[in-house]
Amino acid sequence: MSPPLFKIENLRLSLPDMTRKPLFGAAPRIEILKGVSFDIAAGSTIGIVGESGSGKSTLGRAMVRLYEPDSGAVRFDGVDIAHLAETALRPLRRDLQVIFQDPYSSLNPRKSIGAIIGAPLLFHRVAASAGEARERVAAALDAVGLPAAFASRYPHELSGGQRQRIGIARAIALSPRFVLADEIVSGLDVSSQAQILDLLGRLKDELKLTLAFISHDLSVVRRLCGRVIVMRGGEIVENRETAALFEAPQHPYTRQLLAAIPLPEIDPGWLES
Repeated sequence: MSPPLFKIENLRLSLPDMTRKPLFGAAPRIEILKGVSFDIAAGSTIGIVGESGSGKSTLGRAMVRLYEPDSGAVRFDGVDIAHLAETALRPLRRDLQVIFQDPYSSLNPRKSIGAIIGAPLLFHRVAASAGEARERVAAALDAVGLPAAFASRYPHELSGGQRQRIGIARAIALSPRFVLADEIVSGLDVSSQAQILDLLGRLKDELKLTLAFISHDLSVVRRLCGRVIVMRGGEIVENRETAALFEAPQHPYTRQLLAAIPLPEIDPGWLES
């Protein structure tokens, strides 16, 4: 078997609790992640689920080193990036891309779509010139189902679903090895959710991406992910293949989450009526 792309070992992370910060001095810290360990195989799609405050988004951000953990290891392709200096991290940033929950706040409103997608291409030297960057921007837009003319538009001119497609285009334009999708469909209507999930699944297969999908909605995760990690209170309570988890959840909290999935109630005799 090939080694995992990600290997998380006993990861612990605490953040300042600003609600209890004294007038003078530092805010007390609250432990968010409490010894989390798991692997992600290259080319797989893993779901990370849990209620608000479970630590799932914090875990995702620690994996791509938007947060530096207190202790533990975050091994990406065999390299522990948990405490790497930013200069050493910079060459890896291209391979660790994030699609954020709110595309409007993560897209610079003063920049055109072409500049938003193109700037990282030039920064990471994926494109050698402005002309090559424009070509790659057009290709990224086409990959997410948007016309090249959108490069001249601005975020406020797009719908929520279109903005989320731009977030996906910005991530895949760099040809990354790993993409973290953090609650990317939670603010969209059902139709837009389905389109974004279909798009992400297709791109994952076409580009051979490794994907971590964070969500509080197990029904969404079931559609996209081959394996599911269930988090509660900063700890992993279940880590199993998706089909097995839905068929026979082992932890009471997982059963509680499954029971919370909204299902239609069918009236008896509705066919006859």
